[in-house]
Amino acid sequence: MKKVLGIILGGGAGTRLYPLTKLRAKPAVPLAGKYRLIDIPVSNCINADINKIYVLTQFNSASLNRHLTRTYSFSGWSDGFVEVLAAQQTAESPQWFQGTADAVRQYLWLMQEWDVDEYIILSGDHLYRMDYSLFIERHRETGADITLSVVPIDEKRASSFGLMKINDSGRVVDFCEKPSGAELKQMQVDTTTLGLTPEEARRKPYIASMGIYVFKKEALIDLLQKNPEQTDFGKEIIPSSAKDYNVQAYLFNEYWEDIGTIEAFYDANLALTQQPTPPFSFYDEKAPIYTRARYLPPTKLLNCKITESMIGEGCILKNCEVSHSVLGIRSRIESGCKIEDSLLMGADYYEPFAERRSGGESLDKVPIGIGEGTTIRRAIVDKNARIGRNVLILNKDRIEESNREKDGFYIRSGIVVILKNAVIPDGMVI
Repeated sequence: MKKVLGIILGGGAGTRLYPLTKLRAKPAVPLAGKYRLIDIPVSNCINADINKIYVLTQFNSASLNRHLTRTYSFSGWSDGFVEVLAAQQTAESPQWFQGTADAVRQYLWLMQEWDVDEYIILSGDHLYRMDYSLFIERHRETGADITLSVVPIDEKRASSFGLMKINDSGRVVDFCEKPSGAELKQMQVDTTTLGLTPEEARRKPYIASMGIYVFKKEALIDLLQKNPEQTDFGKEIIPSSAKDYNVQAYLFNEYWEDIGTIEAFYDANLALTQQPTPPFSFYDEKAPIYTRARYLPPTKLLNCKITESMIGEGCILKNCEVSHSVLGIRSRIESGCKIEDSLLMGADYYEPFAERRSGGESLDKVPIGIGEGTTIRRAIVDKNARIGRNVLILNKDRIEESNREKDGFYIRSGIVVILKNAVIPDGMVI
């Protein structure tokens, strides 16, 4: 794998994940109480011995850059790196990135400097664990110019994806974007060709792209230079290459979630608390997920009732109830609080104890954390939020969509999202 260069696409403005992307790039959104989305593809690369990794982004890249710089530092004896390539204007490319393929095209001059045989192109907003070495071995065995990682799906979900058709050797021969009706039926394939059992193949007769690709170095350079008007891999570059290039499919039949919306992000995080076995586990010694080491103290629980929840390091919880929730690092929850079906991202720093309200005394400034007597249900609370005493965050009117940025929150798919650094005053009802 030393001859493979990793390229992680940071995505666009992340409008579907807004307001979590208001102050950060999509790959920098916190995940599972202590990680960030970018840690998933980077860790998969490291576990596969791919240690030359570029991350391409152009929106709010400061926090992403800071996280990668502080987290992934390779030995001086190694040529490994994880480096952000932010969009820039040059004499040859005066525009910002116009799409996934255009982002790689604008930095192709830099990537060509590395003595590698393949480029593996990844997305920065998926939750899954994959051994990329098996993916690349399949690419080499079939002599492919391009190999796409695909997931098998059933008919119910198939019309929501870009589907592809393969022949008996696994070569991709046709593409169709979100088909329906008779067009959908024509995209059925025999997925036993890719390794599914006959029973699984009957249940999942379609294959959809994961947005993960391996290119031969020469094939990628040729395609990007030959078609300068094509700016997207999934919609333009790859479908147009099927006639002239050997495009193969690699089946991935394990947990994979595209965390592109608030609802998908919320569901993926809370699914981590499932018993007895969650769909995705961070407890895998052979393929760990790495993140920044913060050296925080242990979490302190003072007379609390905790059920089916994950709690990050450095939290302080007092006489409260937490159920089916994920609490991020440095979370602070005061007495009498109830947290249900919620994701709290925690805080970036501790306030000095002198600034904390104690014994019910009044302060002009609401402290970071969740104040006494507050109830939070089916919500996402972003970092450094200051939620006062006796607040009710319940979406009591069952509103599906709402923009209340001036009040410190949004509602997306019925989920209340408290903004980063927001202040919710005592007694407020949402």
